Amino acid sequence: MFSSLSTGARRRLGLAAGAGVVATAALLSGCGAGSSAGPSASAKDSVSYAWPVSQTPNWILPLGTKGHTSTINASIINALWTPMFVYNTSGGSMGLDKQASMAKDATFSADGKTVTVTMNKTSWSDGTPVTSRDVEFWYNLVKNNKDQWANTAAGKMPDSITAFKAVDDSTFSMTFDAAYNHEWLTSTQLALIRVMPAHAWNKTSDDGAVSDLDRTPEGAKAVFAYLVKAAEDMGSYSTNPLWKTTNGPYQLASFDASGKVVLAKSDKYNGADPASIKTVNLLPFTSASAEENALRSKTLDYGYISAASMPQKSQFEGKGYTVTPKPGWSVTYMPYNFNNPTMGKVFSQLYARQAIQKSIDQESISKVVWNDTAQPGYGPVPQGNDSEYLSKDQKDNPYPFSTADAQKLLTSHGWTIGSDGIASCTSPGTGATDCGDGIAKDTKFEMTVLSQSGSTETDNMMNEIRSSLSKTGISFKVQPAPVNSVLAQSQACQSTDEACKWQLSFFGTSGSWYFSAYPTGEKIFGSTGKANFGQYSNAEVDKLTDAAVKSDDTSAMQNYSSLLAKDLPVVWMPNPVYQVAVTATGLKGTGPDVDLIYPQRWTW
Repeated sequence: MFSSLSTGARRRLGLAAGAGVVATAALLSGCGAGSSAGPSASAKDSVSYAWPVSQTPNWILPLGTKGHTSTINASIINALWTPMFVYNTSGGSMGLDKQASMAKDATFSADGKTVTVTMNKTSWSDGTPVTSRDVEFWYNLVKNNKDQWANTAAGKMPDSITAFKAVDDSTFSMTFDAAYNHEWLTSTQLALIRVMPAHAWNKTSDDGAVSDLDRTPEGAKAVFAYLVKAAEDMGSYSTNPLWKTTNGPYQLASFDASGKVVLAKSDKYNGADPASIKTVNLLPFTSASAEENALRSKTLDYGYISAASMPQKSQFEGKGYTVTPKPGWSVTYMPYNFNNPTMGKVFSQLYARQAIQKSIDQESISKVVWNDTAQPGYGPVPQGNDSEYLSKDQKDNPYPFSTADAQKLLTSHGWTIGSDGIASCTSPGTGATDCGDGIAKDTKFEMTVLSQSGSTETDNMMNEIRSSLSKTGISFKVQPAPVNSVLAQSQACQSTDEACKWQLSFFGTSGSWYFSAYPTGEKIFGSTGKANFGQYSNAEVDKLTDAAVKSDDTSAMQNYSSLLAKDLPVVWMPNPVYQVAVTATGLKGTGPDVDLIYPQRWTW
């Protein structure tokens, strides 16, 4: 369970040195070690890990840009360059992890607007000390290229920073435009800070001179452009000198076009979290069956099975593996496209969204389709832990499953069920018993979802939803596509855009959105959020979100949870575990508090 910081602790955030390590986005969790020898226990110097099916890394620069923010990219980046703040969001406890962080201490001023961070004294792999100048370098690049930095959010970093100061070589301070909730600020904003080697990267060409180019807007843009161009050349990742200047526990040994990556223990690392395993092999798979066959042949030390394969759990255990479902701090949903020219006006009616939500039998889907590896979700705050941010409204499910009640919502608002079983608007208008503003007479309640392909569970879930919606009087068609295609087509759009044709989208086979420890949704539900794909907009939600990020009172988050559970900005869906981990029982350090993103704690 998340344990909130006391008022005194918020004033001075000492970093907890625990066994847990975190992911700031999605989790790639392991499982508990057993007592018997695992499939590769004899390979004491290496570990072979399977990437999620059909996912391969495509970025190495510790500055994310559009299309390069996946968890598997973060897995590599965080192993090579130590993050400033590591926040644990897996397992049963959450908190800052001193051992895996660059930051040694963070102290807030009396007015709460300025944070002073002291870093641990470490060195880059070429022996140059890591200093506050390396933080300033990152800050200058982000500040002057915020239109390209994927983590930019209106009113947040870097815009919210009014002053940056390098106090000394190991200390820097940031002053913000307001006093924010310190848990939110640390876990969602300060956790974005990186140290980047200014002495090696502050240039505009491979053979260019290194200088203080980043200290002017023009220079910062030129340096950023150079680094981005280098990061786009994946073929040179293992040879480009840029990527050899690291400060993490691993260095990149090889990287090929198929997505196979080899990490090698860094002998130059002098931080508090050194690697034990000398070689980490990260392997791509094009199908779930191919990956599961690799487990059966004992060529993987760390992999996963689908929820559909859970009945075969004993087979994998018999081969020397431990099988454990690993939940994530996440929510799963289908965004509505409120700007869709055909159905956007229908989606804008709360009663219509209520009818759709009441037609989703989350409990049965979680139990039958996902083999009990998913949990019903009724709102914007992750469920599963008894979080202090969870409202009673969200816990109690304001829209329990009932296709009869769902159909009554439609028929009482001007819709008539036709002979084909599909509801049509027969009473257009804005009255209490009419269809609603902008909905034309004879509009049929027909929806199409652009859905992630490649998952038996997702396919079966969509079939179940299609069946239950048909009982309500709603037609539901499924258009499968690879997840990257779904995400690309689901980008926020205006109704006049040619690309704005999608109606619903689903990309949550492993969860739709993973939160930092403080689970506000300004990026996905805020009116200006970059990941608010369907352009949901509610001034009251924006107000409550702002209160949640600035107030230490947990009621602010509970009010936010309550409103979004009832207003239905998306279709709330069962939240699957990130993965069902299958781990060689001889491999230690893969418990619920340790993620792939930090494999340095793995041991045989």
